[in-house]
Amino acid sequence: MHRTPGSAPNAPRFCEEVEVRGHIIDSLILPKILDLITGGGGSFRVKDFVVGQARQDPSHALIEVQAPTEELLQQLLAAILDHGAVPTATRDCELVTADMPGAFPEGFYSTTNQRTEVRLSGHWYPVAQQEMDCGIVVDREQRTARCVAMTDVQLGDQLVVGHLGVRVLPETRASDRHMFEFMGSSVSTEKPKGVAIREIARELIRTRAAGGKTLVVGGPAIVHTGSGEHLCRLIRDGFVNVLFAGNALATHDIEQALFGTSLGVRLDQGVSVEAGHEHHLRAINRMRRLGGIRPAVAAGVLNSGIMYECVRNDVDYLLAGSIRDDGPLPDVITDTLVAQREMRRRIEGVKFCLMIATTLHSIAVGNLLPAWVKVVCVDINPSTVIKLGDRGTIQTVGLVTDVEPFLRALVQDVAQLQSGAVH
Repeated sequence: MHRTPGSAPNAPRFCEEVEVRGHIIDSLILPKILDLITGGGGSFRVKDFVVGQARQDPSHALIEVQAPTEELLQQLLAAILDHGAVPTATRDCELVTADMPGAFPEGFYSTTNQRTEVRLSGHWYPVAQQEMDCGIVVDREQRTARCVAMTDVQLGDQLVVGHLGVRVLPETRASDRHMFEFMGSSVSTEKPKGVAIREIARELIRTRAAGGKTLVVGGPAIVHTGSGEHLCRLIRDGFVNVLFAGNALATHDIEQALFGTSLGVRLDQGVSVEAGHEHHLRAINRMRRLGGIRPAVAAGVLNSGIMYECVRNDVDYLLAGSIRDDGPLPDVITDTLVAQREMRRRIEGVKFCLMIATTLHSIAVGNLLPAWVKVVCVDINPSTVIKLGDRGTIQTVGLVTDVEPFLRALVQDVAQLQSGAVH
């Protein structure tokens, strides 16, 4: 940082030189950085700007950020760092030892879900387990860095403070142009559903073929709308590797398998049955008496439905509880922090995430996913997708539609694409 003369007498301005590289024009990264500077009360001077000649070529900008005070300058640098603007006067990251478990040191660096690197002894090292709203713990001897949740901080951990020696490498549209380019990331009820669903089907096939994992985050509406069998088909055909849900989806799926009802309503007739309101409790109770879902499948008591197919097809599932759960099922993780840790462990290797009709679980999982995991959120309520974007899961593509016609069309498109009937 240095000071330069201001336009007014005796008004020094504090400045820092930063550089931005990549597809910074078509991804609107450069305009966003400049807007953050001017909107935050600073100014800038573009000292060098090289535009990539071909579509795949990166661009480069050298920018001097100016502010009337040192404090404001640091705030501006922190804001634009998250979009890939790195100070040219590179210095190692500053580390502070955690003085207590379960809390960061004051001034800790707060992560984004973008690829991040830290500088140690003059070299840049990638940050593992990338996740937003975490800190960065560093092992100096091993030259490694990883994201750590606040509650998982251990006494003596070496944590990054400030923004020096940290750089963010934003995902750009140019890095993966084939994916949902026609959809963008906006939310609309008027998007062509057929084209969108076909592209989602292609992504399921691409992910499986590449050996990546697909995560489905599901809500109980999958069962209530009678579309559970469509999800079962995707599971049987190997397009689902991990399932995240709550007590409700599993409970009503098992209720349907045991009693033919969901919330006491017969799905084949659409009518309530006498004492049907008790069925979900009886389903939970039977699972608890048997010791859980897997023992129920092994005993032949549970022989159909989403949870049955997960067990039979070795699909990893995690059920995270909430304060309003009945029972819950023995498989439900009722400790929130334990559930978070388990989710972090099980999203490793996930390349594609399909969120279906669940607001709270979608937002929770979205907060854990790095920005390079493709995310599609399907919900009848557009606010679910809007909330995901507002909370930082900016890679989310939204599709506003009802669950059953979406899953039915998705299964059909997958089958047709595999048979070669659709190109």
